[in-house]
Amino acid sequence: MAFADPSPTGLRSPLLAPLARNWGLIALRGVLAILFGIICIAWPGMALATLIWLFAAFAIVDGVFSVAAGVTGGTMMPRWWLILVGLAGIAAGLIAAFNPGATTLVLLVFIGAWLVVRGVFEIMGAIAVRREIDNEWMLILGGAISVLFGLYVIIFPGGGALAILLAIGIFAIIAGVMMVGFALRLRRHHVRA
Repeated sequence: MAFADPSPTGLRSPLLAPLARNWGLIALRGVLAILFGIICIAWPGMALATLIWLFAAFAIVDGVFSVAAGVTGGTMMPRWWLILVGLAGIAAGLIAAFNPGATTLVLLVFIGAWLVVRGVFEIMGAIAVRREIDNEWMLILGGAISVLFGLYVIIFPGGGALAILLAIGIFAIIAGVMMVGFALRLRRHHVRA
């Protein structure tokens, strides 16, 4: 005997429905990450102060969109991880913006820690929706790349600001492409609902 789906969107998961509804915010986060990566690669000779401001702006904007996606979500369970990741991003951006004189080493370790936290929560979110969508590997891969790159930055911060800048650009582009791909999958679920 089949039961009717009680959710108004037609999606069974309390986590998938809000994500599908907010697919555009996730896609926008991905596009912003791609643009940030292109800027880092196109102008690798930029001063470290500019990198700090770019990182601060990216982290704050990324955090705001993550919090917005969490706040506009459905139940409390699907929202907490988006809100927590968003608040961590906003905090990272504000600290970088108000303390631009921080040493390169401290900044890089801080960026690495933020990337690890962000990646872990993306992986957790993907695992939570794995039964509801196909190929959630895009979000898992994006989270894993974030964790691995964050660990690399923490372990090898002395690799030079220029090398780190190029690596951050490449990471941002890859993570942005993964987010856009995930958002497009969510869009298909939203359209079906």
